[in-house]
Amino acid sequence: MIRDALVIGLSMLFWAAPALAQDRSTLIEQGQQLFFKQGCYGCHTVGKVGTPIGPDLSHVGAQYSPSYLTGWLRDPASQKSTAHMPKIELTEEEIHALAAYLASLR
Repeated sequence: MIRDALVIGLSMLFWAAPALAQDRSTLIEQGQQLFFKQGCYGCHTVGKVGTPIGPDLSHVGAQYSPSYLTGWLRDPASQKSTAHMPKIELTEEEIHALAAYLASLR
């Protein structure tokens, strides 16, 4: 019985994995669009794009977890009291998309 449940669970995961990867890819793409729409490139660089006023974010995903990035985007000062980054008005969906994009930068 336990074995049957395990087999069913693994097969569901196998079939759901491509959909989850597609959802993640879509979220990252939305986050990349938000990076430009919100003007993040006005202070940050990613690769050769942007203005080097704030930190270079080209590899930020290798340095911080998605949950940290989500918290940072919600309220930078709550993560680091001396943060110079202003709190940006973003919806929860936008925060998660932008965090997914930043986490993908390695």
